[in-house]
Amino acid sequence: MGRVNLGLKLRNKWISTVASIWIQLTSGSLYTFSVYSPILKSTQRYDQSALDTVSVFKDIGANCGVLSGLLYTSATSSHRDAYLGGPWLVHLAGAIQCFLGYFLIWASVVGFIPRPPVVAMCFFMLMAAHGMSFFNTANVVTAVRNFPDYSGTAVGFLGLSGAILIQVYETLFSNKPSSYILLLALLPTINPLMLMWFVRIYDTNEPDEKKLLDAVSCVSLLIAAYLMSVIILDHLFTFGFLVRILAFLVLLLLLSLPLCIVLRAGKRDSPSIHRSLISEEHMFDDEIDAHDTRDFQEEDKDNLNLSQAMCSVNFWILFFAMACGMGSGLATVNNLGQIGESLGYSSFETNTLVSLWSIWNFLGRFGAGYVSDHFLHVKGWARPLFMVLTLATMSVGHAVIASGWPSALYAGSILVGVCYGSQWSLMPTVASEIFGVKHMGTIFNAITVASPVGSYIFSVRVVGYIYDSEASRSGCRGTHCFMLSFLIMASATLLGSLAALALFSRTKSFYNQVILRRLQHSLRV
Repeated sequence: MGRVNLGLKLRNKWISTVASIWIQLTSGSLYTFSVYSPILKSTQRYDQSALDTVSVFKDIGANCGVLSGLLYTSATSSHRDAYLGGPWLVHLAGAIQCFLGYFLIWASVVGFIPRPPVVAMCFFMLMAAHGMSFFNTANVVTAVRNFPDYSGTAVGFLGLSGAILIQVYETLFSNKPSSYILLLALLPTINPLMLMWFVRIYDTNEPDEKKLLDAVSCVSLLIAAYLMSVIILDHLFTFGFLVRILAFLVLLLLLSLPLCIVLRAGKRDSPSIHRSLISEEHMFDDEIDAHDTRDFQEEDKDNLNLSQAMCSVNFWILFFAMACGMGSGLATVNNLGQIGESLGYSSFETNTLVSLWSIWNFLGRFGAGYVSDHFLHVKGWARPLFMVLTLATMSVGHAVIASGWPSALYAGSILVGVCYGSQWSLMPTVASEIFGVKHMGTIFNAITVASPVGSYIFSVRVVGYIYDSEASRSGCRGTHCFMLSFLIMASATLLGSLAALALFSRTKSFYNQVILRRLQHSLRV
């Protein structure tokens, strides 16, 4: 009987949320490429162009997750038995790709296999990064479906991965990048394989849902503040081994707090656990029943598949806005070191900026999701409005970096980092609200393709081209190396903000008539 009760306690959407958070914590290897890129370059005898090519395939693999969306839709709609189908299948596919990709990279670096051609290394990196998109899809879409009324908040705290992996590296594998590559093959693989069974879709609507989400959110903010403090203090004073171990143990303790919160809540809400319905088809059927009374044309937007969504103007407006926002943000983080060097920043200062990027990314992701949820419930403000505001603010961040003022790179990178992270919570939730949740995994991953497209345009065709032109004439020292590039990105991001404003105008009536009515219905239930 005790085992049955324990099993019931572990079968609810709160445990699913904690499992998703913990899986995401080890899924940020894409932000740590700079840790092992030097050894990859030296052992494989790459020039900078070849290394940049490998990095491009990393971005392509991470942001082209349409296959993960197709698998998620199939796995969560074909079977009523959660053990035959469910998000765990998507995690499994991601774990296999992650292990194979990073293991083959590690084997190449240590000489376990003959040195592969650049094309093969690009494929290894593509496979490893593509696996991460499967983790992201399974966790984000499940969070949205488990918390349809607070989807922005639920998606928002799935973010601190890069900074945590950096702490693991500096604590256990400092100055051993080859061992770190092996860690990336094992840890992001084993962790999802252990936890994927808990990530499921539940059709429950609990009265204290907002309160518990706020509690988990506070813990996430506490972890972010702790990581930021550790990163800054470490760069200022250079921690010894024992201090690093102690700091890492404190981090593990903080990471266990979300589980403590939901287990305590589970003791009070055990009757609702018995009523949990795992099948996502039930939830979709309930949505259809709730929508049967609608008498307006926007109803057809609720559950579009990918081809139907791509035939809509809203899809391409959202795609364009994300190409401007995500693309320019990714181009910024990829060039932070180069910009700092041209401005005369020390390696210590530029490394601090890169290390803190993951924190700004998380704060934007969490803040935009939480704030947009709040104003949607309290004021009825349509979520695309926050895309308008964050993209406009990102444009200001690019302009600040372009100015070259003292400390402008610090202030500008914070603005761009926070607003870049904001898009990763706003875009999936907006996509789920406009196009429906049934095919959300496929649709939001198709929109995510805008990120590498925009990054390629801004990084290669704008920043890289202008930087090389300036360097060939007079060398690159000073603001002239990148000022024009960031003014172009500021203009592009402002154009993306105007596109988001058009989306807001087009969907305002839909939010008023559909989304708000759905939220009011959920609150009454």
